[in-house]
Amino acid sequence: MHTVSPTYADPMETGSPHDTGTAGTDGPAAAAGPAQEHGPAGAGDGPVWIALPPGLLKVRRLMLVVWLGLSALAAGLVPGLLAGPVWAAFAALPLALLAWGWVLLERNWRSWRYAERADDLLISRGVLWRQETVVPYGRMQLVEVTSGPVERYFGLASVQLHTAAAATDATIPGLDPAEAERLRDRLTQLGEARSAGL
Repeated sequence: MHTVSPTYADPMETGSPHDTGTAGTDGPAAAAGPAQEHGPAGAGDGPVWIALPPGLLKVRRLMLVVWLGLSALAAGLVPGLLAGPVWAAFAALPLALLAWGWVLLERNWRSWRYAERADDLLISRGVLWRQETVVPYGRMQLVEVTSGPVERYFGLASVQLHTAAAATDATIPGLDPAEAERLRDRLTQLGEARSAGL
């Protein structure tokens, strides 16, 4: 049996896909515990939503700062040297995009979550347009863990789910490698069991 690795919560969560609530705890212990939400899954307790770790947000913000920081430098330095210091104000546009993107990335990161149910996996994401994907275990054909150079440097990995129908393929990004491997192994086992009719 695998041990579920810690999940991450933010008590200031906004834009959640369902009415939020903690699973059985209140007070300071609940604020420091895993991110859990009850979804609309009929009677009784709903799915327990697991949030993505904060490492993904850090990586995305770092990439944003690098790219828009270089853009701001180029937009201010080149016109400033060629046409005068007044034209260096063009650097304000990339800086404004940086500030806007900084906030938007956090909202997008908070919107990502997944929940393991008895027969399927739920993946929810999106800020303005919510999208919730239901991936039945019995339709999973391949579950793989991927990690690019940047992800490996920051200790992150993604789980990619491939099903019989391409429309239900899904990805969970920015997981801790141990959690990604645990999720891959569990989903693979459940997929094989459901396909065999167990």
